[in-house]
Amino acid sequence: MPIRIVLAEDQYLVREGLRRLLETQDDLEIAAVCDDLDSLLAAVDAERPDVVVTDIRMPPGSSDEGIQAATRLRETHPEVGVVVLSQYATPSYVLALLGRGSEGRAYLLKERVKDVEQLVGAIRSVAERGSVLDPKVVEALVAENARGEESPLNELTPREHDVLREMAEGKNNAAIAATLYLTERSVEKVIHSIFLKLGLTWEPAVHKRVKAVVLYLAESA
Repeated sequence: MPIRIVLAEDQYLVREGLRRLLETQDDLEIAAVCDDLDSLLAAVDAERPDVVVTDIRMPPGSSDEGIQAATRLRETHPEVGVVVLSQYATPSYVLALLGRGSEGRAYLLKERVKDVEQLVGAIRSVAERGSVLDPKVVEALVAENARGEESPLNELTPREHDVLREMAEGKNNAAIAATLYLTERSVEKVIHSIFLKLGLTWEPAVHKRVKAVVLYLAESA
């Protein structure tokens, strides 16, 4: 069965470009397209999609409607994954999106859309209850939280910071090893050290590891 998507974007050309881009994927199906918050929520009620792909700012307020939608859907349709597309690598937006947990949520910068594999990968991940954060946003989160003198993040080595960023992007150990030119066993040891220093419980599932890291960062903000 294809992953059914409700797409929300108020700019027509961007919306149509995204729709046509996603329709090139055999395992994706566009169930509805919308241009504001109300029509997005109505479409989810009517279509029962697997995933919502939404711009962060839409009518009626053009502020953070994508975040608002994700928050409401956590209550009304908790099974629906949400990918928020944004121009802003702003930690406050990400923390608002993930305030109720990171399961089934992704935050990508719009500049990633030109790489269809990144966008499609995020859609597939949230459909399976995983999490994806844009690398630039992860860097901003880490930098903001590391400013505090008492932050345990300051105890991490440069290598552990590198692995933490890769983890928060939703990569598994093999992908992290390939990116950082390490063995998987070395990655496992680094991850174990990270969680010990941050006081977090070891959790092998990728999306739960991301959740733990992001929740820690949110609490430290």
